[in-house]
Amino acid sequence: MSDQAPDHAHVTWHPHSVTRAEREQFHGHGGCVVWFTGLSGCGKSTVANAVDRLLFERGVRSFLLDGDNIRHGLNAAPPLLVERHGEEFAKRFGLGFSAQDREENIRRIAAVAQLFCSAGIVTLTAFVSPYRVDRDAARALVQQAGDADDFLEVFVDTPLDVCERRDPKGLYKKARAGEIKNFTGIDDPYEPPLRPELVVQGAALPPEQLAQQVVNELLRRGKLKGTSQG
Repeated sequence: MSDQAPDHAHVTWHPHSVTRAEREQFHGHGGCVVWFTGLSGCGKSTVANAVDRLLFERGVRSFLLDGDNIRHGLNAAPPLLVERHGEEFAKRFGLGFSAQDREENIRRIAAVAQLFCSAGIVTLTAFVSPYRVDRDAARALVQQAGDADDFLEVFVDTPLDVCERRDPKGLYKKARAGEIKNFTGIDDPYEPPLRPELVVQGAALPPEQLAQQVVNELLRRGKLKGTSQG
């Protein structure tokens, strides 16, 4: 057995001089993670952006982590990393859409969202996040660092046929043609939440009304006390 300490042995946690409670008191509202999940084309990003706008108008400090946008930077695919970092780096750290890569994609986002939450920010995440085990891991990470009310899973429940008709990026058409593999809803499963904090019907109402349902839930949970309608 080697006497050499593991690489992480000297990594310690440094407490902040400004506490979460102080930040939340300063903001006038609590931090939390609102995790939007659903099929591609269900309306996650649209509803999340509408929520972000409503929160902004109330004076709430919020931020949206969008699945597509994150894939351009933090969780970029290997081809996007090759030019700047080289093939070895890109292969090791770039993320595709295999089950393992999806797991890491969600793990990274959950860690970032938890940091935002601890800063007293209402953190909105819009990711397909098709597997329950990954969403449950994200929930556990956020709640472990705070409390049970810090994580709100919002299921944007839109029928597959509606998502296919919308198909804003033409992804379903490509998946049906076999041009895209491991596409959620076609040749890879989507596992609906069993006990989400909120379900919104993505085909039933305009995004603005669905967004108001989310804001109402945040109000009900006391996350927005001290804020007012702009």
